[in-house]
Amino acid sequence: MNIAGATGIPGRMAGGRSTLPVIVGVETVFSSPWVFLTVCLVLVAAEAIYVLLGFGAGLVAVGALALLLPDLRDGVVLLLLVNLPAELFVVVSSWRDIAWRGVAMLMVGVAVGIPMGAWLLGSGNPRFLLVGLGGVLLIVGVAFLVSPAGRAWKWPKWVVAPVGLASGLLTGLFGTGGPPLVLYYQLAGVDKAAFRGNLMAIFLLMTLIRVPSYAGMGLITTERLWSSLMVLPAVIAGAWLGNRLHLRIEESTFRKVVAGALVVLGALLLLS
Repeated sequence: MNIAGATGIPGRMAGGRSTLPVIVGVETVFSSPWVFLTVCLVLVAAEAIYVLLGFGAGLVAVGALALLLPDLRDGVVLLLLVNLPAELFVVVSSWRDIAWRGVAMLMVGVAVGIPMGAWLLGSGNPRFLLVGLGGVLLIVGVAFLVSPAGRAWKWPKWVVAPVGLASGLLTGLFGTGGPPLVLYYQLAGVDKAAFRGNLMAIFLLMTLIRVPSYAGMGLITTERLWSSLMVLPAVIAGAWLGNRLHLRIEESTFRKVVAGALVVLGALLLLS
């Protein structure tokens, strides 16, 4: 019998008793201590990359968490909650490097695009958008890797709204709105502190919108909250490592690493 299908709530039996395993006296989403330790290792890597680059946590973590945890939503909610401290840290430490007016303009487009993306998701098969975006990211990433120095583009002001809209559309469609923003700031040629700070400011605002939305839909459960608290030391360790790397890495190397990440992300989108 499919318990999740019978009750509509993954991991719960009809009588309301949780079937999720108990670790250190609280109910969690981890099926065993070994799964817990493996999730911690995944999150150390994910948060290190996230704080180093300003993006990429989902690229590292979502697939692995989907394999380790009993419900895909466990991984999505867990990553949402544990990303919040890293986003707050980077935004506070990079406050002066963030172009808040540009962030606000991008967020307007994001706010419009998210419901449009959700509508498109329910009305057809929008996979061609993801494939197209993957191709663009792959081409741009390769171009940055082979060029001696990435040339900065001076974006006209009108471009900000479409970039935000594209990010919102992809967030509503696939829950992955980062690629257009990464592309926008990478081509703009901003330094590493501004690149990371602006991205994290936008992701933080998205998180602050998503958390109450998820709570209202009943996705932020007691088990998921306890689980996020239990992995917090791993998250902090990964964030510390990522920040150390960010401070030490040269600007030219940083841009090459971002370009390489664009190639990987583009390839994954094409193969998805």
